[in-house]
Order: sequence, then C-alpha cells, then structure tokens
Amino acid sequence: MNYVFPPRWPRARNAAPITRRAAYARRLRGDMRGVSGEQERPARYEPPPVPRRPEGMSDTTVAALGALSKALETTERARGHLYSFHQLTGTADLQLDEAVRLLRQAGHTVQADRVEQEIVGRNVIPGHWTFQIVEAYDATYYRPFARTEEEIRQELADGQGHLYEAEMRAARRTPGHPDHPVLPEEDTPP
Repeated sequence: MNYVFPPRWPRARNAAPITRRAAYARRLRGDMRGVSGEQERPARYEPPPVPRRPEGMSDTTVAALGALSKALETTERARGHLYSFHQLTGTADLQLDEAVRLLRQAGHTVQADRVEQEIVGRNVIPGHWTFQIVEAYDATYYRPFARTEEEIRQELADGQGHLYEAEMRAARRTPGHPDHPVLPEEDTPP
C-alpha cells in the first residue's frame, strides 16, 4: 500500500504526492522541502483592517447600515435553511428506494407500488422540485437583496461592512485586558 503523507502546507500545484517512504527518506537526508512545508509556507495572515466610519457619517447612517446588514444576514440564514430543506427532501426521496425495495422483499407489492407511484419523485409544490424553489429564491430575492446591500454599502461607507458591529466592539472591549485585543496578533499570550 502506498500511503500519501499529508504535508502541513499545500504543495506546489504540479507537485506529486509525497509517499511516506519518500518523506522518511527526505527526513534522513535533512531535505524537508514539501514535507514540513518550510519552503512552501504561505505568507503570514494579515487581518483585514478594522472598519472605520467614513468622515461625516452620522450615527443614524451607521445604525441604518447595521440594520440592513442584519437583515441580509437573516436572509443568509433563511437561505441556508432553504438549502437544508432542498438537501433533506432530496435525501428522503432517494431513501424511499430502499423502503420500496424492502416492501417488495417482504411481499408487500401493493404498498411498494403505492409509495413508488405516489411519493417517489413527487413535486414538493405544484410543478416544482426543491432545486427549482432554491433557484427561484436566489434569482428573485437573495441575489437582488445582496446586490442592493453591497451597492448601498459602497455608496455610503466606501464598501466597508460591519461598521455598527466594529463600533460596538470598540465600545464594549476593556483596553489592556488580555481577552479583549484589538487585532488578532495581540491574541498571543506573553
């Protein structure tokens, strides 16, 4: 069996997988390129800048953008539930195949035929399977909502998101407290 040794960092695009034997041989030679990731480590993570209110923006505008953002986030959650509904309904429909098979195996052909003809592949609402509902929701509601929220953010806040939350965070943190750093690099304990 040829086990592929997973490197810590992604390999170069066209690099061949490193087998356990090759990794061991490299370690013995002291050649750790592609094994430990020392040569391939990505650049250090740079956090995005903390959002700053554009000059002259009122508290009411910040609150309005926060409310708009919150409404979009709620829509994101609803969309996730819709996708869950889509996947769960599709999974249930595929699971019916096993129920039909077992009903037939148990000698209940009439009941198996009934499930197969009445439920398997049935539309969830007239004329629609769940994927069509998801596609219609995305096209009719979600994408226009997300596009409008982004355009308004561009117009009023130079594209910055979460201004309301950034200001709330700044107001609620305790300066100097080890669990309230402003930036991620302040997270590391001394």
